[in-house]
Amino acid sequence: MHGYESCLEKERIALLEIKAFFQSVSNWDVDDILTSWIDDPTSSDCCSWEQVKCSAITRRVIELTHDYTRQWTLRILDDEAPRLNLNVSLFSPLEELQNLDLSSNSFEGLHGNKGSDSFGSLKKLEILNLGDNYFNDSILPYLASLTSLKTLILNENSMEKVFRPNQGLGNLTKLEMLDLSENSIIANDSLLIQGLADLKNLKFLDLSNNGISGSLTSGLCDLKNLVELDLSWNNFDGHITHCLNNLTSLKVLDLSFNRLSGNFSSVIANLTSLEYLSLSDNIFEGSFSPSLLANLSKLQVLNLSNNLIQVQNESFPWLPTFQLKALYLSNCSILAIPNFLLYQYNLRLIDLSHNKLVGNFPAWLLENNTKLEALYLKNNSLSGNLQLPKFKHNLLLLDVSNNRFSGELPSNMGKILPKLLSMNMSENSFEGNIPSSMGEMQKLIFLDLSGNNFSGELPTQFLTGCFSLFMLSLSNNKFQGTIFPKFMNLTNLQSLYLDSNNFSGKIGDGLSKAKSLGVLDIANNMLSGHIPDWIGNLSDLNILLMSNNVLEGNIPVQLNKHRNLQILDISKNRLLGSMTSSFNLSSARHLYLHNNQFNGTISSALLRSSQLITLDLSYNNFCGSIPHWINEFSSLRILLLRGNNFQGRLPKQLCQLIELSIMDLADNKLHGSIPGCFTNISLWRRPMQEYNDSQFYPWKYDPKPAYYGSYYDSTLNVGWWGWWTPVFSPSGQQQIGFMTKYRYESYQGTILNSMTGLDLSCNELTGDIPPEIGNLQELRALNFSHNFLSGSIPRSFSNLKMIESLDISDNHLNGQIPSQLTELNFLSNFNVSNNNLSGPTPNAGQFANFDERNYRGNPGLCGPTINKNCTGVLDSPTTESSNRAEEDQPAVDMVSFYWSFAASYVILMLGLFSILWINSYWRRISENLLSGSMGSSLDFASAASLLVEKCSQGDNSKCIVQKAFH
Repeated sequence: MHGYESCLEKERIALLEIKAFFQSVSNWDVDDILTSWIDDPTSSDCCSWEQVKCSAITRRVIELTHDYTRQWTLRILDDEAPRLNLNVSLFSPLEELQNLDLSSNSFEGLHGNKGSDSFGSLKKLEILNLGDNYFNDSILPYLASLTSLKTLILNENSMEKVFRPNQGLGNLTKLEMLDLSENSIIANDSLLIQGLADLKNLKFLDLSNNGISGSLTSGLCDLKNLVELDLSWNNFDGHITHCLNNLTSLKVLDLSFNRLSGNFSSVIANLTSLEYLSLSDNIFEGSFSPSLLANLSKLQVLNLSNNLIQVQNESFPWLPTFQLKALYLSNCSILAIPNFLLYQYNLRLIDLSHNKLVGNFPAWLLENNTKLEALYLKNNSLSGNLQLPKFKHNLLLLDVSNNRFSGELPSNMGKILPKLLSMNMSENSFEGNIPSSMGEMQKLIFLDLSGNNFSGELPTQFLTGCFSLFMLSLSNNKFQGTIFPKFMNLTNLQSLYLDSNNFSGKIGDGLSKAKSLGVLDIANNMLSGHIPDWIGNLSDLNILLMSNNVLEGNIPVQLNKHRNLQILDISKNRLLGSMTSSFNLSSARHLYLHNNQFNGTISSALLRSSQLITLDLSYNNFCGSIPHWINEFSSLRILLLRGNNFQGRLPKQLCQLIELSIMDLADNKLHGSIPGCFTNISLWRRPMQEYNDSQFYPWKYDPKPAYYGSYYDSTLNVGWWGWWTPVFSPSGQQQIGFMTKYRYESYQGTILNSMTGLDLSCNELTGDIPPEIGNLQELRALNFSHNFLSGSIPRSFSNLKMIESLDISDNHLNGQIPSQLTELNFLSNFNVSNNNLSGPTPNAGQFANFDERNYRGNPGLCGPTINKNCTGVLDSPTTESSNRAEEDQPAVDMVSFYWSFAASYVILMLGLFSILWINSYWRRISENLLSGSMGSSLDFASAASLLVEKCSQGDNSKCIVQKAFH
């Protein structure tokens, strides 16, 4: 090209070589990389190419932006894009280059000449961005020639372990900004700062999100030109060094998320240029008065949250010299709202959560600060009614959860706060209806009113006007009426929690258009009718909880074949039907179908699944044998089949469930022997590893403050990033029912993760107890009671070191109780009653706490525990027939009792129905009452019917009661 009409030819050729390089290291959309870079010198001016900037005067290239230029799509076997070295000589012809951005390209190293010739002739380069790659400190010598460099960004690389900045950075004497954040640097502070000592012109230093340890040394204070310093998210400890007072130009200081201690007031008070100060999440201690910040007249952001300090109110009049934009004093043991806030009028964010505040809602904070966007008062002791300003306010985020507020919400709430994006009022004592004016909150994204005493029906204006809602939680209130009416317009919902209310009637279809719905919880209501087909058509649905209602009918076909559903809980309803071959929830991880009326055999697809973690089919009418087709790669942790009609032998394939922690097959008709291969189940033999499946349980969004940068403009972008952080809700965890210690316990969360148990009680199992069972050292509960097991108690049971509950009662066991069982230090429940055991009872260790109730029905036993002298007791046990004769007598009495009970119940119900048939007035009254009590009446009737059926078959009376009234 001629003159300065276009870019220099050698620079054009160099740029085309750079393009060819990026194409050669990409595997996706190669032709779409730098499409405007065309090799046509007559018609294509490289100064007009994308990501290129030239000088308007010289037409020389002065800026290249190549972030995310390398295109790489991950293949199945790739963990990440392959890393490679960058040839720095590619940029040598660009002699006037001032700004070069090569971030986010998965480069690992540089190659070319080191030292003065490394980047060729880039003598004018002032800004170099190599962030978000995989570089380590071996690249530093290549940077030595960049003597004009003022900004060097190396964040999100791999400068880990020993970082040696003196090997290359020492020549960069003009450097003003250095970003080494998020590198996992494991270094001692003194060594690191020593390597930066020559950078006297440094103004902006970011060492955040590393593993730097040690105390804040005086070497840091030699960088006297520092304007912004971010040392957050490291392992600094000790006190803040007083020499920080030398940093008189410091505007931004972020020491949050370290281990700093002591008192910081005397150091910080003299940094008069400070505009942004964050000391949160350390272990600073002692009392702190805001008046100590009187000299910081320029302060805009103050964050002292989550320390051991006690923020105190001043006992004297004090007018602050600063006007804050953001104040974070969460978890600072504050008893009253600081007085200095009476004189703040420019606040955008206030966080006083997790303190000890009392009194009424501070509406004056909103009145004084008309620009306030976020107010967080979570987890205090504020009380009374919610009092709002009298004028419209632009508040965006409001959190008053976990307080003691009461009364009704203001009727004009939606008119006063129309711009709210998030509102959390959960865990208070609010009551009454949701105000209709809340329908005017058309921008509302998150709303949590759970854990209150709200009642009434949901207003039409609310269900149609709040169409931006992303998450809605109304759990644990007293709302009533129908659910999902046709006019409902909440089409953007992704998480909906309506559980534990008084909603009734059939499920409407007003939610069918919420195509992005991922979580739906309507458990613990009084919903009736069938599960609607449209729920199965919500393709993004991950979690569906509908337990404890009065739903009936079959599971919809659409739901049977759902491809994304991970948790399905439809337990405790009146659902029926069989699991046909179409039942194939291939993505399901947790299935809860217990306490219904399902019948037929188990779908083999369930136990073939490698995804399933929890399968609870307890208390239904399933029959047939337990499927043999079990995936050897199964992830099943919990298998509950109690209270059905399963028959046949225990399949040895159950031993392939090596991840199993709880298995309950009790109260069926299983026969044959107990497999000894249960020792294959690893969690019963060795300590359980930390297990976290919380991502597959219901979670709620907990709105966090906007990152501080939105209230303060800093070069280093200090503070949080992002507004919304998903937080797992413990209240949303599903419960597992398991019989142990004579009680039907519920387990969830971390307790469930550490629980192990095996229950084969109330079956027809025979043969000896395999001695291999004693090798299940991590088992906490073992129940083989009410079977026909014979032989002796294995001595290997002394190896059950973690056992807490051991029940082998009501069998045909004989011989002595092994004395070695006294080594079981955690055993709190032990039952061997109604067997053929003989000899002395153990009385050492935990056995000293047991009495005759644990041994009754064994005439051959003796010892002080059962008040029977062993002298003269025959060595041979009494015959089994005589023992069983004594045992069976009370069982016959119990059968007679249940027959008479069932007959009385039938007579009572016939009499009641006769009265209602004759008297129309009482019949109308009863119809109203039955709508709320039909479930319990029918369940009671079913229980009585089951008693009659089981007693006629001569089944064990104890197991009958357990199943009939569960």
